[in-house]
Amino acid sequence: MSISFDKALGIHEKALNFRTQRAEVLANNIANADTPHYKARDLDFSAALSSAEKASQSFSMSHTQSNHFDLASVELVNPALRFRTPTHPSLDQNTVDADLEQAQYAKNSVDFQASFTFLNDKFKGLMNALRGE
Repeated sequence: MSISFDKALGIHEKALNFRTQRAEVLANNIANADTPHYKARDLDFSAALSSAEKASQSFSMSHTQSNHFDLASVELVNPALRFRTPTHPSLDQNTVDADLEQAQYAKNSVDFQASFTFLNDKFKGLMNALRGE
């Protein structure tokens, strides 16, 4: 009997990857806090989740006319990556709020740790099941 890790680990693996990507985006915002015209960005978890659900549903497209675009070669940008709406206007058009970015980074690190703990518990459960405990 084989173990399907996708089913056994659930969404925790994808959540961990999302939290890693979000940490990179937030760190980039913090690094560019003094860059003129820089627009702060963030990842939206609900958009990423719905995108992952759509990707898991398989469907095929048919090329019915020669004038249609070939969508197999088109790579879409991350639909969860959004620009942040600024709370305070800046003279240099920078939309980074350093306090907000640091708070979001801290929250993301707590969420990352929670996802990692859930994933670690899943692995412990699988190891116990394999040992017959």
